[in-house]
Amino acid sequence: MSILLQVSDTHFGTEQPPVVEALVALAHQQQPDLLVLSGDITQRARRAQFRAARAFTDRIGVPVLAVPGNHDIPLFDLWTRLSRPYARYTAAFGDDLEPVFRSPELLVVGVNTTRAWRHKNGEVSVAQIDRVARLLEQAAPAQLRVVVVHQPIAITRPEDIPNLLRGHSIAQERWAAAGADIVMGGHIHLPYVMPLDNLARPMWAVQAGTAVSSRVRDGAPNSVNLLRWGQHATPGVCQVERWDYAAGTGAFVRGKGSEIQPARM
Repeated sequence: MSILLQVSDTHFGTEQPPVVEALVALAHQQQPDLLVLSGDITQRARRAQFRAARAFTDRIGVPVLAVPGNHDIPLFDLWTRLSRPYARYTAAFGDDLEPVFRSPELLVVGVNTTRAWRHKNGEVSVAQIDRVARLLEQAAPAQLRVVVVHQPIAITRPEDIPNLLRGHSIAQERWAAAGADIVMGGHIHLPYVMPLDNLARPMWAVQAGTAVSSRVRDGAPNSVNLLRWGQHATPGVCQVERWDYAAGTGAFVRGKGSEIQPARM
C-alpha cells in the first residue's frame, strides 16, 4: 500500500511549534511514501522561513514533492519578485517548479500555478494543461494519478469563487479525459473532498487546510490529508483521511474520511 501525506499552507513564519511537533510525530507514525507540499510553504518567502520549512521536511525523512504558492514569492521585495521570484524557493526545494513523482502505485504531477505579476490569484496555462495531460496518458493502470496545484480547482462556498484557479474549467476537462483521479490544492485553508461532475471520467478535488500555521479559518482547525492506495488497501478504492490537530491532546487525530473509486478502463 502507498501512503501520500498532503501538507498545505504551512506558512512558515506563522507556524505553531506544538503543531509542527505533532505533525512530525504523525508522519513518523504513518510512514508515508511521499510528502506533498501544495504551496504557501512560507508566509513571506524569506530565507529564514524557507530554511525552517526545509528543516521540517528533512525531519519527516521521505521524498518530497513541492509546488510554490503565492506566498512563496516575495511580496514587498519588488526587485526580487520581478527579477528572481523563485530564487529563495529553489534554494530550499530545488530548481524544478513542476516536479513529478513516480512509483508502481503513484503518479503525482506538480503544477506551478503562481505568477509573479499576480498578488494571489493562480493560473494554469494551456501549455501546462497539455504537459500534465501527456504525463497522465502515460500512467500505468495500477497508478493513482494525482495532480498538485496550489489554488483550488473547485470550491464549495460562493465566497471562494475569487480564489478559483484561472483556467480551472479547461484543466478539469482535459485532465479528466487524460486519466487524472485527483487534483490536490490548498490556498483557502479549507479541507474537503469534492467529486467533479460532467467530466469524461470520475475525478475529485482534494483540498487541504492549513497544516501548522496560526492562520486557521473559522471552523477548520490545523489539518492534513492522508491518502491510502494500492496493494493491501481496499481494491480499487483510495481512502482519503483528514487528520485534525487536537490542542487538548497535542496530537493530530483522524477526522473525516472519504472513499474515492477511480475509474479504470
